[in-house]
Amino acid sequence: MLQIGITGGIGSGKTTVCKIFELLGIPVYYADDQAKRLMIEDPKLIEQVKEIFGNESYFEDGSLHRKHIAGIAFSDPSKLAQLNGAVHPAVARDGIRWNAEQEDIAYTLKEAALLFESGSHKGLDQIICVTAPVEVRIKRVIIRDDVSREAVLARIGQQIPEEEKVGLSDFVIHNDGDQMIIPQILKIHQDLLSIAKQKTT
Repeated sequence: MLQIGITGGIGSGKTTVCKIFELLGIPVYYADDQAKRLMIEDPKLIEQVKEIFGNESYFEDGSLHRKHIAGIAFSDPSKLAQLNGAVHPAVARDGIRWNAEQEDIAYTLKEAALLFESGSHKGLDQIICVTAPVEVRIKRVIIRDDVSREAVLARIGQQIPEEEKVGLSDFVIHNDGDQMIIPQILKIHQDLLSIAKQKTT
């Protein structure tokens, strides 16, 4: 079974692409979503978050005080680095567990915005990068998250440049609104099925 990574800058449309892969029967591990789950379920990670951002990082009911954490993390690079240093290993462990549970499938997808930044691309067989022009991405995130342009630009600044991600990837999906994404996905799907078949023969 191949392990495929899928990444792209914020607002590039990774989730939309992943949903189409799921329709093709491919299991997807959404690393960012699982990170949020682990931050309220993993005792070790919870303790680390409190050490970095204080006990006020969690409400009394145990839910995450996202606004408090984001407000500090995106204005203090050292705090963000500490958070990533705690979260990424927890997600990596959970991803290994999840992948081991998948059976009778040619490949799985691991979706992560910070796939290269976190080093979690290492050990994966192939990488797919979803791209879109920066202005398109900014507009999508402003609408999706109801945030300011400045807030989106700050988040983009935390990620390596898109052209660098493209250069590090094996496949690229252009989600610019002009090119149809389904034919691109189907072509990559067939290519990955062929690679997986070659690997088992």
